[in-house]
Formats: sequence, structure tokens, C-alpha cells
Amino acid sequence: MSRLPTFFLSHGGGPWPWMSEYGDVYAQMAESFAQIPQSLPETPKAILVVTAHWEASHFTVSSAEHPGMLYDYYGFPEHTYRVHYSAPGDPQLANRVAEQLDKAGIEAGLDSKRGYDHGTFTPLAVIYPDADIPVVQLSIRSDFDLKTHFAVGEVLRPFRDEGILIIGSGLTYHNLRRFSASAQKPSQEFDQWLKQTLELPEQQRHRQLDQWELAPSARIAQPREDHLMPLWVALGAASDGSVDTFYRQHDFFGGITVSSYRFD
Repeated sequence: MSRLPTFFLSHGGGPWPWMSEYGDVYAQMAESFAQIPQSLPETPKAILVVTAHWEASHFTVSSAEHPGMLYDYYGFPEHTYRVHYSAPGDPQLANRVAEQLDKAGIEAGLDSKRGYDHGTFTPLAVIYPDADIPVVQLSIRSDFDLKTHFAVGEVLRPFRDEGILIIGSGLTYHNLRRFSASAQKPSQEFDQWLKQTLELPEQQRHRQLDQWELAPSARIAQPREDHLMPLWVALGAASDGSVDTFYRQHDFFGGITVSSYRFD
């Protein structure tokens, strides 16, 4: 069995795959997602999504056998509150993830009622539209501690050898108050810094990431770093592998720069 890569995906806004109203705004992002399955050495046995849309006081794993839907967005067309992503859960995998985190001294719990939020079902609806691969969600921790999130990824790393695809789902630019032409310069500055930093050798990368708030336009791009936290988990699970910026768009919503990364 081949070791699967890990991913950090900029997942876009709300239920965009179901909205023709957006026109071709999401065409490039959708194309990048759709190419992921054929880029993998084998079909995953299950998918573990670290979602920016689930914050908890301690790391929590979704353990429902048949998860429902969590429509965690507002002001969208009525039909988007009836979309359904029917992938099964994987209670056994969820239990193992929680157990391994506990063994590593990282408090973790289970949530048997948590449904798929849009940080999970939006990208997966494009990547695996048949919804035939089991999916487990992992929360981020609400203290946003970088080292702990990276350590969580390190604990999860062996699951890659078992055919588990680890995806961090967030957004490299997440300032909803500046989601307009005014975001062009700050989003490009921060995105460029992030790309250059991720391509550095491991020790230099860590030093710079630890000080990410000093990056150009960092707190404009990420006023609250919830959508950046899944990146740290994906990095921890990847160790010091190669970095591929497999999606980068400079005209998202008319001028915003956003990116997605693959770590081998």
C-alpha cells in the first residue's frame, strides 16, 4: 500500500458547487479539486478532514455511522439548505484517531451527532461526487495553538500508510469584511509569503511559520486564524515532504489570491 499525500484546501465559500449564480467564479477551484483522485497512487479507504468550521475546547472527532448535514452558512438560496452529501462515517477510524491523540497526551473526544459542515461537504462533493468513501471530521482546537495542531498532524501521520487521505480544509485568505477589490494587495502579499515559506527547508519553514503574524498583511488575510489551523495539521502529518501549490488563483472574486497545497 502506498503512502498517501496530505492536502490543505482553500475550500471556498458556502455551498458553491450547487450555485449556478456564481458563474465561472469557482471554475478553477473546482477543476483543481476534480483532479485530486487521479493524482493519488490509490483510492483512499477513508478520508479524514480537519475542518476550519469546527472549533472545540479539545480536539473532537466525528463518530457517526451515517452523519447528517450541518448547513453552517447564512443568506444563501433556499435550495442550498437541502443539499446532501451521503458519504458514510467510519466510527472505527474515529475511535482510533481519538485513542492515538490521547496516547500522545493530546486530549481528544468523540461526537456521534456531528454532521458534515461545509468545510467538509463542499470540497468533497467535487472531489468524490459519488460519496462512496467513508469520511471522518476532526475539529480544530479553539486556542489556535500552532505547535499543538502540528503535533496532532504528527500523530496522524501513520494513518497515511493505511490508505487514509488527510485533508486540511480552510482558506488562505479569510477576511469576509474585505472580500472585495480591496483584498487584492493583502491577499497576494500573504499568499506569496505563505508559498515561499512552505517551500523552505523544514527548520526554516517552522521558524517562519511560528511567526506567521509578522508576515506581510497577515492579520488582514487572517483576522482570526481558524481557516489557517488545518494547514498546521496537514503539515504535521506530511513531515518534510515536497510541497506542490496545485491551485493558485489571483482573480478569485475579482482579485483575491487563494491557494491550495499538496504535501508528499
